[in-house]
Amino acid sequence: MSKKMNAFYAQSGGVTAVINASAAGVIETCRNNKDKIGKVYAGNNGIIGALTEELIDTSKETKSTIAGLRSTPSGAFGSCRFKLKSLEDNKAEYERLIEIFKAHNIGYFFYNGGGDSADTCLKVSQIGKKMGYPITAVHVPKTVDNDLPITDNCPGFGSVAKYIAVSTMEASYDVASMCKTSTKVFVLEVMGRHAGWIAAAGAMASTEDHEIPIVVLFPEVKFNQTKFLKAVKEKVQKFGYCSVVVSEGVAWPNGKFLAETGLKDAFGHSQLGGAAPVVAEMIQSKLGYKYHWAVADYLQRAARHIASKSDVEQAYATGKAAVEYALKGHNSVMPAIKRTSNKPYRWKIEMAPLKKVANVEKMMPKGFISKDGFGITKKCRDYLEPLIRGEEYPAYNKNGLPKYVQLKKVMVPKKCPDFKMK
Repeated sequence: MSKKMNAFYAQSGGVTAVINASAAGVIETCRNNKDKIGKVYAGNNGIIGALTEELIDTSKETKSTIAGLRSTPSGAFGSCRFKLKSLEDNKAEYERLIEIFKAHNIGYFFYNGGGDSADTCLKVSQIGKKMGYPITAVHVPKTVDNDLPITDNCPGFGSVAKYIAVSTMEASYDVASMCKTSTKVFVLEVMGRHAGWIAAAGAMASTEDHEIPIVVLFPEVKFNQTKFLKAVKEKVQKFGYCSVVVSEGVAWPNGKFLAETGLKDAFGHSQLGGAAPVVAEMIQSKLGYKYHWAVADYLQRAARHIASKSDVEQAYATGKAAVEYALKGHNSVMPAIKRTSNKPYRWKIEMAPLKKVANVEKMMPKGFISKDGFGITKKCRDYLEPLIRGEEYPAYNKNGLPKYVQLKKVMVPKKCPDFKMK
């Protein structure tokens, strides 16, 4: 590898409130090491941008714009759900990547995403050995689901957890005020296909100082209709109302999702389309309670206005560490967060091998779920609280709306023939 190579950065999978903070960490750290790294090219819509040679020249973005990414939600460079096949199954894609990397003098590859993205980054890291092109690939962790292994928590989770905890609290106050003559049950559906971390955050709305009747449905606990309806009835009888937080991945004992549509996404995962209305209708038909339901959907992962301060800081830190690892010659690794203390909350960044991260899901520990299966334990509460603590509000415009940045997205001139994706 020559002394000074360019870098490629891309975002992958579902975006978060803080993924752009990681982007800022990567780009600013590269800019601070101009003697070692040339330009940073960002993939337009993730890895697809590399395959189609749609490379955004981040050097055309001002210093203030890149800094503004820290407080801007969504994926500023465009994301995608696209998983590279194995070298044996689709050699053409890897040959195309090498073609693009050579044409644009790219020697560093930073991929910002979750478990499937870690797999893509792992495969890219192996290009050097298998196909003779030296590329240093480092994964930057991101997922609202908090299901990556090794790392204590994952950037993106703390902010969505804060949003769900606050939303559950505020909606519960609303229902409590109306339950005498109107709605008695509010159902909130949150993300979480196999891991119930986000749903667990809803339980944080109830505290020792102010108990709120909340029933949580976790993907880790097989759905028992009889037990669930009993729990809801008991809370309504005691408090006059009840809030239900249901993970999209809640399933019956036979493994079928409550909300399964029969469709598949680009990664081959079952598309889920509405656990909340299923649960709400069940409550109405079996218990006769008036209900309202809502799906947090994109709102939970786009809510930068109420992001967790610790989440923003960790997102930036992992982006910064990814570049530092690459400059030290580390390949096929991921910056992981290690919690060193709860009170006071302290953490540091450690290096994790991608082979132990890719395609591995971290579920909620049994010790985090209450014995009845509908709540969280003190151990879980102690884990979650530091992750939702603190605020780092974006700047606001005179019109009362957050000041979010928009990129110029100046494309690098193409040097290679067109490529048809399969």
